[in-house]
Amino acid sequence: MKKIIYSLAIIASVLTLNSCLSDLDTLPLNETDKTAEQAYDGTLESYEKGLAYIYASFSLVSQNDPGGSDISVPDAGQSDLMRQYMILNEASTDALKCIWGDSYMTGIQYNTWTAANNEAIIAVYTRCMVTVTRVNEFLKQTSGGNVDGIAGLRAEARLMRAFAYYLLIDLYGNPPFATEDNVGGAVPTQIGRTALFEWIETELTELLASDSGLSDVGVVAYPRVNKGVAQALLTRLYLNAEVYTGTARWEDTRDAAAKTIAMGYKLCSNYEELFMQDNGENSNARQELIFTIAYDRDHTQSWGGTTHLVSGSMYDNASQAVAEQLGLPTGTMLNRERWNGYHVSNEYVENFELEGVDWNATTGLGFDRSKSDKRAFVYNVGHSKEFDITTTQSGWVCWKYNSRASDGTVYSNDTYEKFSSIDFPVIRLAEMYMAYAEAVTRLAGGTTTDATAMGYVKALRDRAGVSMPSSLNLDFLLQERAREFMWEGQRRTDLIRYGYFTSMSFPWPYKGNIPDGKVALPSWRTIYPIIQSEITENPNLVQNPGY
Repeated sequence: MKKIIYSLAIIASVLTLNSCLSDLDTLPLNETDKTAEQAYDGTLESYEKGLAYIYASFSLVSQNDPGGSDISVPDAGQSDLMRQYMILNEASTDALKCIWGDSYMTGIQYNTWTAANNEAIIAVYTRCMVTVTRVNEFLKQTSGGNVDGIAGLRAEARLMRAFAYYLLIDLYGNPPFATEDNVGGAVPTQIGRTALFEWIETELTELLASDSGLSDVGVVAYPRVNKGVAQALLTRLYLNAEVYTGTARWEDTRDAAAKTIAMGYKLCSNYEELFMQDNGENSNARQELIFTIAYDRDHTQSWGGTTHLVSGSMYDNASQAVAEQLGLPTGTMLNRERWNGYHVSNEYVENFELEGVDWNATTGLGFDRSKSDKRAFVYNVGHSKEFDITTTQSGWVCWKYNSRASDGTVYSNDTYEKFSSIDFPVIRLAEMYMAYAEAVTRLAGGTTTDATAMGYVKALRDRAGVSMPSSLNLDFLLQERAREFMWEGQRRTDLIRYGYFTSMSFPWPYKGNIPDGKVALPSWRTIYPIIQSEITENPNLVQNPGY
């Protein structure tokens, strides 16, 4: 189904809703392009194409090819939403470091970014605002339509807009706000982080109502959004409510997580299959995936997406060594292109329970994987323990995302050697288990033996092959989240919620541009700046504090 969605997105390129972010209105790129009024002709097919165009804003970088971007970022691969969302939430923490000299990456991983141009900050902000623009136009064009099925399409569009605003509230705090009811020439204003939280909450609650038109879980084909996505996103919103509004919502977090869990999702029995090349086609993986951004090597080729996760970390020796450890034929490379840039600090890897770690090893993975946490997809042979930004041979490299499929195929030496088909797991059932456990633990004062919460965490640890503690506490749960969600775009949000992101008591390499990271960051670093071009063009906007 994901191929159908994104094939429609390519066809929908006639819907040239080129966003002018200063007024969130839409105009054709040139005289040969159709306007929205021309493209939406009142048929279900035209509306489906419009919805596909909205979905595609999360995965495509242009309407032409993966080497060209339709937003103002020099490198097309660096303009992909999910690539830079992952960078903003992981490279700004202990989870991911990069030895490349790209200025945008340097600013993020040193926690020294400014309001001046930074490709990651620009890409995520712009892509989210483009999504808002496309949804607003879609809702305007479909208002009052009586075509069978239009109510469901409108509900899906609203949910995608709510997700875009969730990313904006989390990363940028107080973005400009516009819906289909207040666009059409006027430049947008800001409504404040708390008011935006309340709007997202209301929107998601309305979409969960029986008459919203949004489909129940399992009704529309994967990867289209449904009520499970709305309920899970509401859970994540409540989990971080204290950060966004100053008021904790732990009871609501617990209850929202429980409702999501009850919707019929199940854990994938093999953790690794969640991140394989065919995770979107594998029913074992799909039963846990609540919300993904779908990628396909035929229809959504991108140097962003999950391609950068497959290629960014590994190098020849590591790729071949890991392949041999997995029993693949000698000479097999686990990854396609090997860019050898992304690394993981030892401080982060120490969250995992690894047996037999040997920094002097000359073969293997650098630890005994058979006796360790099965979620640790890392390698350190020939590396120094302390991460050094100037060398490729320090810390650990990660192979969580690689070129294998669940049927044993290794896409290394065929016509698909460059691009990844792994769907990025935005939300999965394991997150709902962890959100429930954290909410119950916080409600209990920081430690709990609640049977339901313990059972959820035990299910994850059983799958990982590690033992269960006798009780849960908050620091353990944060470590468990690090183990379970490594490189899934959640680390920054977690550390902010725990109060550790800016704290001197929680160092990591190069935090605040200090090698040992023993420094406090200013509190305003918990959100990124509104991009400078927006501030310049829209006199209604006020820049975030500190910038």
